[in-house]
Amino acid sequence: MRRDIYQAIADPTRRSILGLLVVQSMTPNALAEYFDMSRQGVSNHIRILTECDLVKQEQQGREIHYSLQIEKMKEIDNWLEQFRKIWETQFNQLDEILETLKKQKK
Repeated sequence: MRRDIYQAIADPTRRSILGLLVVQSMTPNALAEYFDMSRQGVSNHIRILTECDLVKQEQQGREIHYSLQIEKMKEIDNWLEQFRKIWETQFNQLDEILETLKKQKK
């Protein structure tokens, strides 16, 4: 079953896992060390991230290593772009107001 990537990143634990995987690929045991939950709990989060194609698994000897699928993160970035434009416009307007207030004070 494929899940929605926004469902995956809605959970703070999964966002933390993605943050850890940005730095390097990791085994489930290594990831579990960062969280106050069972290895099985972390594995459930990894499964959801894998189903969304945000994380890929790779067999290395007897261990499975998980790494971030950075290309898939582009979908999230594209969605956020519309909000960046709104934020930039609002910040620019705020800059103009502050500049006007500064001039009035002088």
